[in-house]
Amino acid sequence: MKGFWLLAVFLFFGCSVKEYEINQSKIIVIKSSQLRYADLGYIRSTKNALKIELYDMGTLVKSIEINNLICVDDGCMLKSSFNQKYLNEHYPTDILQNVILGKQIYGGENIKMTDNGFVQNIKDDYVDIRYEVKNGGIRFKDRRNGILMKISPSR
Repeated sequence: MKGFWLLAVFLFFGCSVKEYEINQSKIIVIKSSQLRYADLGYIRSTKNALKIELYDMGTLVKSIEINNLICVDDGCMLKSSFNQKYLNEHYPTDILQNVILGKQIYGGENIKMTDNGFVQNIKDDYVDIRYEVKNGGIRFKDRRNGILMKISPSR
């Protein structure tokens, strides 16, 4: 019983962040077999946590919190479990967070720096990814798995 309460407290506090240092409105597009979204969203972050709020016509439709775990409407789960359920089980555990923040993925594999950002092309037996970060915009496309994530500055 003591283990149950310890786990409950860990899950509750593992998914709760109250004050975010950065709040940005963005145009967010996410398309995968389990997620379909294209509209205005907010990216809120601190040094240790990230929250994506997705809105449809001014109404919050989905919230994704990332810290030690990833928390969605279904509850909190390990990053690897989130990837398996919503993205692709072969992705690195930190891929969602890195894409949302415009950081390099796959440890910088095949990175090519450009004047205004970078491009990565990752292709193996499981993925065929083109990932671009430039001029404040982010575009991640995995042709093999039909996954697209685009983040653009809102106007």
